[in-house]
Amino acid sequence: MSITQHSTDTVAHAFANLMNGHDPDAVDGFVAENYINHNAYVDDGREANKAFWAQWFAAFPDTEVSLDDVLVDGDRVAGRFTYQATFQGPFMGLPPTGRPVVMHSIDIWRVVDGMAVEHWDQLDTQAFLAQLAGEDAGQ
Repeated sequence: MSITQHSTDTVAHAFANLMNGHDPDAVDGFVAENYINHNAYVDDGREANKAFWAQWFAAFPDTEVSLDDVLVDGDRVAGRFTYQATFQGPFMGLPPTGRPVVMHSIDIWRVVDGMAVEHWDQLDTQAFLAQLAGEDAGQ
């Protein structure tokens, strides 16, 4: 993991802690109430973020996330993540397969007063959805 001397307390670390702690309520500590989320799967706002992660953990209760890189530039924090889990509950209309899944993301947050107020991400959505459908995603 790449860490600069001032990045040990970033929203990227808080997000990784939320994921590895399986605690949707942890968003209260780093996501602003009026959070703008540029993600087709998650609505704006802190409560929508909590609701999404509650659904995620119901489907993937053994989620483990590694924070592979963190970059900080002004009011932006970027993190590169690897997610590993087992598909154990329904998700996005798909029935669970019981199979392991892997997903990668690059997330960028705009941070004001220590809280994420805006978020962008790049996901390997096609490969992830193929795994959810039980297809070999060529991992």
